[in-house]
Amino acid sequence: MNPPLTRRRFLHTSLGSSGLVLYGQHLIPRLFADEKPRAKLPIAGVVTVYHKNSHADVIVGKVLEGWAQDGGLGPDLKLVSLYVDQVGDNDLSVPLAKKHGFLTAKTIHEALTLGTDSLAVAGVLSVGEHGKYPSVPGTDQVMFPRRRFFDEIVATFKQCKNVVPVFSDKHLSYAWSDAKHMFDTSRELRIPFMAGSSVPVMWRNPSATIPIGSEVTEAIALGYGGLEHYGFHSLEGMQCLMERRKGGETGVKSVQSVQGGGIWQAEKDGRWSKALFDALVEHSPTPYSGTKPRPKEMAKDAVFYLIEYRDGTKATIAMGTGFSHEFACAVSIRGKEKPFAVTFLPEENPPFRHFEHLLRAVEHMFHTGQPTYPVERTLLTTGILDVALHSLADKNRRMETPELAVAYEPADWPFAKGSPAMP
Repeated sequence: MNPPLTRRRFLHTSLGSSGLVLYGQHLIPRLFADEKPRAKLPIAGVVTVYHKNSHADVIVGKVLEGWAQDGGLGPDLKLVSLYVDQVGDNDLSVPLAKKHGFLTAKTIHEALTLGTDSLAVAGVLSVGEHGKYPSVPGTDQVMFPRRRFFDEIVATFKQCKNVVPVFSDKHLSYAWSDAKHMFDTSRELRIPFMAGSSVPVMWRNPSATIPIGSEVTEAIALGYGGLEHYGFHSLEGMQCLMERRKGGETGVKSVQSVQGGGIWQAEKDGRWSKALFDALVEHSPTPYSGTKPRPKEMAKDAVFYLIEYRDGTKATIAMGTGFSHEFACAVSIRGKEKPFAVTFLPEENPPFRHFEHLLRAVEHMFHTGQPTYPVERTLLTTGILDVALHSLADKNRRMETPELAVAYEPADWPFAKGSPAMP
């Protein structure tokens, strides 16, 4: 097995000057003051489907056609091959291959090797989102083939006796066991590995975070939409703040999902703070961007994920309350009279440039050979979500989670500054 890729092996130009980059209609400072334009690294895409506005389109499409997907400036990456697991009637991969000249591979191995006996790419974008896949009975978790994609990528690495960085979109898997396998394998083979969603790097209101080392006592996040797909977004929004608390991340001791009267019983038991919840609701936008008045009562089908960290900190993901149609989080900090509250802001229309900021973090890993921020964040949130959905299916049973003793330190990678384009 060759050693992992290094900055020396990936960086094709020296660093030296500073400047501004013009993309879309905005002047944006380079992420690093000494950054120079870099050679475009060849990468492979491994995706479930590729249709308009799919995750493959809004991520891989920015490699092909620029940050705004209008033919303008984009990442220093070049898509040389693409494997699509399910090619439907609305597929875009075939016409895009004709336009841009990349290989439409029949297998993941072919995508990574271009049909040769060695790796022909410097990174892999694995996007296991959208498509027709079965669900887990009882929990309705969609069985996207993220582990299968990863295992086939790894099989090629082993055959070629070399590795390159891999990014896996959203949570690692519907199942904790698969997520842990992927994490452990990446460590064993020394594969630079990242995963997750765009929420931690998208715009924020206010444009701020909490200092690393903050004495956080509690966190509450608001979420909406599907309990798995958007529950993960809510968890990542909360975790990108929680991981900055004093002592770093220590892992999670227990998880429980509650509904109906169980929500209010948990509040009486001191497991979540209504005062903190009310402060977050007051901070967050009204539902559906103000087109509807804020409801006076919580939605009857709301679900709360109650999380107890190993260091005693408590957190809550409040899904489907009806009070907000955005992802938002509030944290109580010892010694601060008011909580820190933030709303995470996506761009609501194509080209959905919050994915640009996710791709910028991935691009940085591809060029340096080092993960931009810890994959442990996604490992932990994947595990919390899996347990929360099983708790919900098991009559709201509280579940001890010794397996979620995931400890790590945060990274100070920048999120998008300013504000997204308005519809």
